[in-house]
Amino acid sequence: MDFGSINPVLLIAALMLASTPILLAALGELIVEKSGVLNLGVEGMMIVGAISGFIVAVETGSPALGFVAAAIGATIMALIFGVLTQLLLSNQVATGLGLTLFGLGVSALMGQSYVGIRPPASPRLTFFGLSEVPVIGPIAFNQHAMVYVSLALVVAIWWYLKRTRSGLILRAVGESHDAAHALGYSVLKTRFAAIAFGGACAGLGGAFLSLVIVPQWTEGMTAGRGWIALAIVVFASWRPWRVLLGAYLFGGVTVLQLNLQAAGIAIPVELLSMSPYLITILVLVLISSDKRRAAANAPASLGRSFHASA
Repeated sequence: MDFGSINPVLLIAALMLASTPILLAALGELIVEKSGVLNLGVEGMMIVGAISGFIVAVETGSPALGFVAAAIGATIMALIFGVLTQLLLSNQVATGLGLTLFGLGVSALMGQSYVGIRPPASPRLTFFGLSEVPVIGPIAFNQHAMVYVSLALVVAIWWYLKRTRSGLILRAVGESHDAAHALGYSVLKTRFAAIAFGGACAGLGGAFLSLVIVPQWTEGMTAGRGWIALAIVVFASWRPWRVLLGAYLFGGVTVLQLNLQAAGIAIPVELLSMSPYLITILVLVLISSDKRRAAANAPASLGRSFHASA
């Protein structure tokens, strides 16, 4: 075993990169759930975003257009969910699960002719040589643009929910859609906007996987990250800063287990590979042990259907 081969600075930089897809998806789901909607289709939206972004990036040679296409593709998926649950009043849990299965199937179909193809390179930002600064440089000034976008979203979502009128309306809809409707706020418009935003974020997270982290198309490449994003929202008690912590915890464990494998630690590879998911489950169990606190933090109307005539 050679633990000296593990560079802490590079480990942290890799942690930020590996955590970004989950962070983006979890932030989008946070907004969706704050509006009172439970969308379990994050995995499906992520995988559709991954293949949509990959196809457009390969065909146009532009990773930027790939990310745009990923956001659009996943948003379309999210709006299908919105129509089914908000207008047709289908069960949100069942519809979300169906969305995931549909996303996995349609992405496999779309990606059949793109297996083994490399997408165009998506370079990192170096900030005029600041990346050469010891310790801080590789961590803070040598990352992909989407890493900075995800961090900016954490701040923006916190500000939006706490300091803006529309953020207050979103929270009000999530807490009591009937009261919000009685006050004259459009519950459906608010929820559709939140659902669309959640889809776009999930799509960006999926594209980050296929264009930056892997980078290639592999069927089922999200590998449960959408479910982890859902779990992290609960772990975070629906708070943006805790979502960041939860995503980086999962990403850190993922990167660490890869480094431990490279260092030759005498632990079965299968156990190391399952460790990120196992630790996430353990954290959720600990957080959920206080049921009263968990219930107090959850939006009161989460998962409940709204009908204006009700």
